[in-house]
Amino acid sequence: MKILKYLFLLLLLSLVALTVFVATQKGIFSVERSKVINSPRTTVYNYINDFRNYEDFESWAIEDPTIKMTFPNKTTGNGASFYWDGTEGKGNAITLKAIEGESIQQKMKYDGTEADVNWTLKDTLAGKTKVTWKSSGTMSFLFKVYAALNGGSDKVIGTIYEKSLANIDKNLDFETKTFAVKVNGIVKKTETAYIKQTFTSEIAKINKNVRIVIPKLIEFSQNNGLSTNGKPFIIYHTYNTATGLAKISICLPTNKEIMTTSGSDILGGTLNGFEAVKTTLTGDYTHLNEAMAKTTAFINKEKITPELSWSHLEILAVSKLDVKSPSKLVTEIYYPIKPKVVPVVKEFPAYNPAATSTTPKPAAEAPKPTPKPTTEEEQSEF
Repeated sequence: MKILKYLFLLLLLSLVALTVFVATQKGIFSVERSKVINSPRTTVYNYINDFRNYEDFESWAIEDPTIKMTFPNKTTGNGASFYWDGTEGKGNAITLKAIEGESIQQKMKYDGTEADVNWTLKDTLAGKTKVTWKSSGTMSFLFKVYAALNGGSDKVIGTIYEKSLANIDKNLDFETKTFAVKVNGIVKKTETAYIKQTFTSEIAKINKNVRIVIPKLIEFSQNNGLSTNGKPFIIYHTYNTATGLAKISICLPTNKEIMTTSGSDILGGTLNGFEAVKTTLTGDYTHLNEAMAKTTAFINKEKITPELSWSHLEILAVSKLDVKSPSKLVTEIYYPIKPKVVPVVKEFPAYNPAATSTTPKPAAEAPKPTPKPTTEEEQSEF
C-alpha cells in the first residue's frame, strides 16, 4: 500500500510540476514551412484562396473524420471565412487581406489559441510555385500542454503544415493536368436576353472579375423579379494577346430583356442568334489557350470564314459557383462564323421526247426595220 501511495504522490507531483512548467511558459509560437508546388502561381493562389478547398488538403481535417466544416456564401478573397467543429474542438478562420497571386493574410482561432497566418507565393523555374506558410500567435493552456508532450509547437504545427503542403501539391497536380478539349463543330446559337456588366479587363484577371460580377448579377435579377434562363456567359468583344487586354461583357441570361435606369452599371441586352464553331473544355481555365488553338485549327482546316466583328463567347456551363474542383469545370467556347453561301441552282423543265413535235416550225419573220427619225428638212419636202 505504501508503494502505491508513493507512486500516487509521485504522479501528483509530476502533474503539478508539469502544470507549473506549462503555466510559466509564454505560449508564444512562430512556425514556418515552405514547399515548391508543381503548378503555376495563379492556379496555386486560387486554390489556397478558396476556403472550400481546405477540407481537401488540411491534414488535421483529413485525418479527423469527426470534423465538420461550415462554409458561408463568401469563401474567397477579403472577408472570406469558414468554421469547423469536431471532437477535439472548434474554430474559425477569416481572410483579412488577399493580394492577387502574391499573398494571403488570415486570422485563425481554435479553442483559445489565436494565430496570424500568412501565405506568400513566388514563381520558380519551369512554371512552379514556392509557397511559404507561416503562423505566429499565442497558445491556449491546453495547447501548451499538448505541444509540451509532443515535442513543441514547431514540431506539432510544422508537421501539419508539411503534410498539408504535400496535399496541395498532389491535389493540384491532378486537378490541373486532368482536362479534355473537344471541338464539337458548327452549331447555331439562338437569341438570348441577358443582363450584363461591360468593361475592359486584363485577360489574366477575367476569372477573378467573373467571380465578383456574377453574384452581383444574380442579386440584381432576384431584386428585380427576373428569372435566369441558363448559365452565365462572357462576350469577348475584343481579345488582344499583344496587350493582354480584352473588352468583355459578363452576362446572366434572363427570361426577358429589360431596360435599366440611366447611370446603372448593370444593363440589359439581347444576344442575336448566330452560327459558330463550338468547343468544349472540361478542366481548369488554364487550358483555354489550348482549346482556342484547336478551334482555330478546325476553322482553318474546314476553310470556315470567321466573323471578325467580335471575338468569341464563353458559357460557364459548370463554374466555380457550382464545383470547387478545377478538373470538373466545363467551359463552352463559341467562335462566330459567317454562314456559308449556298449557290442557287436554276431548275429547267425535264426533257420529254414524246412531247417533241416532228412538224418543222415556220421560219421566224425578219424583224421590220426601225423607222429612221425624220429631220426638220425632210419634213419640209412633203
